Amino acid sequence: MTSRVFARRPSSPVVAPNSSITLSLAIRTEHLTKIYAQRLVAVNDLNLEVPSGSIFGLLGPNGAGKTSTLRLLLGLHRPSAGRAEVFGRPCGVNRVSVRRLIGYLPTNPKLPGHMRPLEYLDLLGKLYGLPSQIRKPRLASLVRAVGLLGATGQPIRTFSTGMTTRLGIAASLIGDPPLLIWDEPTAGLDPSARRFTLDLIRELGRTRTIVVSTHILSDIDQVCSDVGVMHEGRMIFSGSMREMKRRLTQNVFRLDLDGAADDRDAFVTKVNALVGVSASVSPSGFVMVQVADGLSHSAMLSEILSLVDTTNICLQNVHSGQNETEDVYLQLLHEDEAHGFQRFTLDAGGGDDAVHRDSLA
Repeated sequence: MTSRVFARRPSSPVVAPNSSITLSLAIRTEHLTKIYAQRLVAVNDLNLEVPSGSIFGLLGPNGAGKTSTLRLLLGLHRPSAGRAEVFGRPCGVNRVSVRRLIGYLPTNPKLPGHMRPLEYLDLLGKLYGLPSQIRKPRLASLVRAVGLLGATGQPIRTFSTGMTTRLGIAASLIGDPPLLIWDEPTAGLDPSARRFTLDLIRELGRTRTIVVSTHILSDIDQVCSDVGVMHEGRMIFSGSMREMKRRLTQNVFRLDLDGAADDRDAFVTKVNALVGVSASVSPSGFVMVQVADGLSHSAMLSEILSLVDTTNICLQNVHSGQNETEDVYLQLLHEDEAHGFQRFTLDAGGGDDAVHRDSLA
């Protein structure tokens, strides 16, 4: 695969009401909210900025609101409140000019099984209004680039999950959009197909802005330059991967303990009684310990470990999680939950600063 295959062809620049925003931001949302049937809060006062030219990872547990956010950007759903922009243009239902700027890959795409790959891509090209002299070479190049040249005679219904995802990727590129939004692109793929997809994201990221929504931490770590972490419909962190990893410095330790939950909780209580030390249990059951700046980390860790002998638990592992994406992610989720009702106060502070204040608390 060469970058020549996926290089965007010269085209007229994206024109937006505010050119400075267009140059710096591919996506911007302000207080974006979606409530379904007055029963489910899917997106909660979301403030998001995706830099142009970035590979942006939208990370969060299942049910965090990632897919709902993408559907709002695509104009598939109407927001309950707030607004969203793509390259400075407002998103919304029937915003065809905005939709043409986006190549979308849904999770496990459902494609017309009776059609063959070239037929399907040709249909999409016609819907984009592409003339034959552009459409035909492009779809042929895309089929070859995603490794489906040998399957062009097969009906799509005979495709494996990996082959279907590859065709969905080609479909998202048929209009040569400057922005790609891919929702869980590696879901259900075998290791070979997953590696192909991640390599493809890196390649395409040279010439496009890409938003990759996933709950797979290793995918984010491998391909993304920027990341946003969603939890319960809110953006609890947004920034570069470097900024995210800097959050977890050497004064944070992760303890893997074996024992009953009550004994583990008793240990956490004892650790919290130490001056300059705070401990909590992560959603995965690890004990996260933070030592205040200015204290000797080795001395405090020795004192903390000595407390293990006073409880009915066994120490399995001690991990200093500097620059570990998983540890930062778990820490962000725990901090958001620990804020409790204070989250309402933090949010009421308003504006984009709320996201950064939450993430730095």
